[in-house]
Amino acid sequence: MNVLLVGSGGREHAIAWKLSQSKKMDKLYIAPGNPGTSEHGENVDIGVNEIDKLVAFAKEKDIALAIIGPEDPLAAGAVDKFEAAGIKA
Repeated sequence: MNVLLVGSGGREHAIAWKLSQSKKMDKLYIAPGNPGTSEHGENVDIGVNEIDKLVAFAKEKDIALAIIGPEDPLAAGAVDKFEAAGIKA
């Protein structure tokens, strides 16, 4: 399964670390990530509030699950936009 993790803080680092241990994980992308998250997946240079770009990236990379860490994109409707595109969030 391909997963997109949105965020760049310690919370996302911990989530990336745990996700990377899953046998079900094919590819983990972290947007934008941080130096620590790059140890567990591929950092992607898309900001947490660039929701349309994140959704387009998720479609391009066949993302099955998007995990949104920060509150700002959650409040801006990121989950709704991912789910409208057919991506679980």
